[in-house]
Amino acid sequence: MDHPSVAAARRTARGAALLPAVLALVAGCTAGLGGSVGTPGAAGVRDPYFPRLGNGGYDVTHYDLALDVDATAERLSATAVITARATQDLSAFHLDLTGLEVRSVNVEGRPAAVNRAGSELTLRPDRAVADRLRTGRTFRTVVRYTGAPRTVTDADGSREGWLRTADGAVALGEPAGSMAWFPGNHHPGDKAAYDVRVTVPEGRSAVSNGELVSRRTSGGRTAFHWRVREPMASYLATVAVGRYAVRRTVTEDGLPVITAVDPAVAAASAGVPDRIAEIVAWGEKRFGPYPFSSAGAVVGRRGDAGYALETQNRPFFPGPPDTGLLVHELAHQWFGDSVTPASWRDMWLNEGFATYAEWLWSEDHDGVPVEESFGKAYADDANWAFPASRPPGAADLSRPPVYGRGAMVVHRIRQEMDDDEAFFGLVRGWLSAHRHGNASTADFTAYADRVSGADLAEVWEHWLDGGSRPAGG
Repeated sequence: MDHPSVAAARRTARGAALLPAVLALVAGCTAGLGGSVGTPGAAGVRDPYFPRLGNGGYDVTHYDLALDVDATAERLSATAVITARATQDLSAFHLDLTGLEVRSVNVEGRPAAVNRAGSELTLRPDRAVADRLRTGRTFRTVVRYTGAPRTVTDADGSREGWLRTADGAVALGEPAGSMAWFPGNHHPGDKAAYDVRVTVPEGRSAVSNGELVSRRTSGGRTAFHWRVREPMASYLATVAVGRYAVRRTVTEDGLPVITAVDPAVAAASAGVPDRIAEIVAWGEKRFGPYPFSSAGAVVGRRGDAGYALETQNRPFFPGPPDTGLLVHELAHQWFGDSVTPASWRDMWLNEGFATYAEWLWSEDHDGVPVEESFGKAYADDANWAFPASRPPGAADLSRPPVYGRGAMVVHRIRQEMDDDEAFFGLVRGWLSAHRHGNASTADFTAYADRVSGADLAEVWEHWLDGGSRPAGG
């Protein structure tokens, strides 16, 4: 017989040996009850201007959207298949969607509970699925929804979302209108590939981003399937439904140019495909390789929207665009669409460079020196209302300082470098380093400081971030 102290020691040792097995059993039982399946993803990504926009806990890799649009383009019945990768252990996650009625949701093939608060959908997978939503795991969510997509009024009074036109509709999404027609992670920081399938009454066209995979007509309805292979921010997604004349041409380098033109403006838009080809070729010489597998435009009627927008591959124009506007929106394919802002505070990187592209085009084609364009922008009081990098609020994101002052910052870098070959090398290097990704103002200033070989402290302090007009413009 053991001494009592020895027996106690042995009992303690046996208990210690059994402890891992007991803990594992408890953990397994707790997981089965939903107790250790992670935490909910955040309901927003704390964007400086739109804190509830976007969602945390996952990155979308692909959207497969199927839209069935009625004869008036006022209602749709749709399915969104969203493939995403978990960036944390998830017990629940959010999608952004406004206005439309959710019919059903499943995650990994099993029904999920849905709670709605305004434009936020909270999805709670069942326990068996939630236990598998671990960091790094890819999962698929299917949302079936229906209703009349909304037109959204922005803080600055402009209209986006689902805009009705004379014979259809156009979907425009900057900054948040895409949530009016499909559920998703609607912040520019989460880019994804897309398949967009749109079924419309026979005789109408449905045009989207990327390239046309198929077009089939049956029973008085035509189904169009568009595919975007390169990553795209959701605010750059579009669908245009109407009696568009769709034309496909090819540049000298073999790049497809797909244009969709409303018949009402066909005559005035006849030269658009050739001008697109010319501008893309010029842009490649200035900025480097065109970043996408097709180019083009959607040209609607005046009044279809209050602005043009750089929707990826296929900018939208409300009426025939002049050359300057074409240059601006096509420049965005490099600046904004390929290299997309990390947050909406970084929008000057889109608009400043696109505006500077207009100045460069005017110098190369119209004999207007960039210095002259810079001087006009410097003299314009509107460009000094606030720093390009810090608009006061969401209503100010499209005001002049983001454009004109942003372009002046770009030119001041060029002046400080005093070497055009090195300057355009810097621009091409920036685009190459962040191709199909996201970048912030801090990323850009750090890159320019490192690569330029110039002291740019004064440019950042006074021209980008300063509160007043610098002397010596």
